[in-house]
Amino acid sequence: MTATATAATTPAAGPTRVLRRLARRELHSPRSTAAILLAVLLVLVALWIAVETVLALIGVRPLLVAPGEIPGAAASLPSTQPVILGVAGALVLLLGVVLIGIALGPGRRHRHLLSTGRVLAVVDDEVIASALAQRASTTAATHPDGTSVAVGRRTAAIRITPASGMNVDRSEVDRAVAADLDAFGLQPSLRSTTSISSNGKVGQ
Repeated sequence: MTATATAATTPAAGPTRVLRRLARRELHSPRSTAAILLAVLLVLVALWIAVETVLALIGVRPLLVAPGEIPGAAASLPSTQPVILGVAGALVLLLGVVLIGIALGPGRRHRHLLSTGRVLAVVDDEVIASALAQRASTTAATHPDGTSVAVGRRTAAIRITPASGMNVDRSEVDRAVAADLDAFGLQPSLRSTTSISSNGKVGQ
């Protein structure tokens, strides 16, 4: 696992505007994928209209419906195909809501800012999860394979599966992980939750 880092020396008062902009760019993904998919969809629609137009000009049967028949077909839908019209309307509405959500909501990469004095670094969530798993495993005195961590935007969920017959102090693990998170100074900050599996592993 690797960490993607963007670091620079900053004044004591905090990161500069340029550094904050760079950090935001590293934390948020661009909308290029959604834009490309939408562009491809529009191109396919335009291509279909162009093909139907050419077929109508040369007197060949349309693939779906001739361009000149589209208004009449649309006007007759409410009376002839209400179910199809309702389904199509729901799909169009759903597509519109999804596109609006994509346009308004910032894309997020699985990364956090790591603040260490006058330096800011962008760290992959996998690296954070690995560090927290090691801390939790060491504190609980369990095998590393029995500890898993899932890091989200605001939470780090730790799950420990101890050896059979072994008791783990959950509060001690919580304190150790919380101390590491405080030392990391992550932005956005993470809150850890620890769960202990009731079914222990044999042979750890």
